[in-house]
Amino acid sequence: MLLPTDVWVAALIRRAELGGAFATVARRGDARAGGVLVKVFDTATRQATLYTEAFGPDGARLWIRPVEAGPEGEIDAFAQRQLGYDPDLWVVEIEDREGRHFLSEAVAPGG
Repeated sequence: MLLPTDVWVAALIRRAELGGAFATVARRGDARAGGVLVKVFDTATRQATLYTEAFGPDGARLWIRPVEAGPEGEIDAFAQRQLGYDPDLWVVEIEDREGRHFLSEAVAPGG
């Protein structure tokens, strides 16, 4: 059984804050079953990385990078397009001087 999205997002934000990063919900989606985009802004390099959830063959949550890391505006534009396809989508933004994502689930190679 998967956690409701709002509970999962709250836990991610808490992990980031405990790690010394700033994290916030930029957009709320469906509280029970909305998808999640996690945008990480590396304050040292001024680059942003986007992670989106997918599910592996075993049904476990897996995180992938749908686009290459780049300027924050480009990442925001991609996220905005995704919101046009999925109005239930959540967007969590994390600012960290080390560019950490704080995801506890598996992240695909390169992420």
